[in-house]
Amino acid sequence: MTSLHSVQIGRIAPLGPEDVPSGFVKRATPDRIAVAPLGLIGDEQADLTVHGGPEKAVYGYAAGHYARWRAEFPEHAERLVPGGFGENLTIEGLDEDAICVGDVHQIGSAVLQVCQPRQPCFKLALHFEDNRMPKAMVRTGRAGWYYRVLEEGDLGVGDDVLLVERPQPAFRFSRLVTIVSRGAATQAEMAALAGMPELASGLRARAQGRWRISA
Repeated sequence: MTSLHSVQIGRIAPLGPEDVPSGFVKRATPDRIAVAPLGLIGDEQADLTVHGGPEKAVYGYAAGHYARWRAEFPEHAERLVPGGFGENLTIEGLDEDAICVGDVHQIGSAVLQVCQPRQPCFKLALHFEDNRMPKAMVRTGRAGWYYRVLEEGDLGVGDDVLLVERPQPAFRFSRLVTIVSRGAATQAEMAALAGMPELASGLRARAQGRWRISA
């Protein structure tokens, strides 16, 4: 069984020594939270050109990754706890190898669809005050996943994460993470992604001729 370990929402606040406005830092909430088409009610994003929107509505992350992060970066152990990567949902029992592109999950009464991986930006480095962190996320593939909202509802800590539908069982999400980070896919993968309605529209466009073909 997979379940919701914690739920986080954030307000826009200064981040890092340069006081960059960001909603990266989130606080855990014990309350049930309503899920709307653009995300969890009460959660904020500062730069809507690269964050938020219907295909980045809710950010999920594997709870099991945090032990590995703490082992690799013990100096950041206090921040490498659920919510540390700015995710909305920290989930037990799932990771990038266990899900597929387009998986539909019911959490509480909300229905969400996996549509793209997180691509780390400079704000990850600001949060940890460590420029190695974005590169480490790319290197390890521990990127997490964005959901689009198919059905509004509410969710809370302890809710089961139920697999409702798996429209792309042959396309593991971990492979998509690798393709996005390296910008290369096989011809067959590009063809599959280009015609995959479950994939975020921006990544579909990249698959329609923008990724180079790998050997």
